[in-house]
Amino acid sequence: MKILFSLIILGFVHMAAAQDYLFPEPTDPNFCQVVQKYISNTDKESYNKVMRTMEDYRASKPMVRPLQSYQIMSYSGQTPIMVSCKVKGSAHLRGQYGEDAAGEQQFCPSVTRELQAQAIRELRAEGNSQAADAAAALILDDTEPFITGQEYLTEFELSYVGEDGATHLRSNGLFHDYDSWTSWILPERVEGQVYCHIPTAAYMKALARGEMEPGAALMVTTEEAIIAPE
Repeated sequence: MKILFSLIILGFVHMAAAQDYLFPEPTDPNFCQVVQKYISNTDKESYNKVMRTMEDYRASKPMVRPLQSYQIMSYSGQTPIMVSCKVKGSAHLRGQYGEDAAGEQQFCPSVTRELQAQAIRELRAEGNSQAADAAAALILDDTEPFITGQEYLTEFELSYVGEDGATHLRSNGLFHDYDSWTSWILPERVEGQVYCHIPTAAYMKALARGEMEPGAALMVTTEEAIIAPE
């Protein structure tokens, strides 16, 4: 009986380890397609378009049918430090494709937590336990999503040193709940949207190694944005 119980426990541990979510490199042209799947708990694949200018990204609106997402990268030097994604929410997918099309809605900080775990695993795999501990000590702000595109597109510090002395990361985003009464009054093109600015695992690793300083990256979505490696 004890042996059987131990095997069951080991099975659950194995299952938990297998559930570590793996995102592609931030420069992957389908990064936000994976974000779409994760954030809406869906198996549906979006057609993901990488925008070439911030002006085009600002103007873009994800679509639910066909499922269309958008992506753009921000850099500091050679390091990709933030991926910006525009995807659709769970409720809108269920409304268009049926109740089984999507699960529980996730939000931008949840994506960042997965990427932090990924950064820690990669640093430990490199044998850099000190940097892995530093990455684990990063505080991920549980940022409330904005309700307007104007707020989402304002400039902000991607990281900063808080009053607690710790390095904090922001995951600014926008969310509209398709199931809310506001869907009756909003234009269809802005219903059920989920927008995220996501700090990359590469940025977290650079902070953890001391290669970059917190607060040095002021993120903008204007023509001054650095969207290619320098």
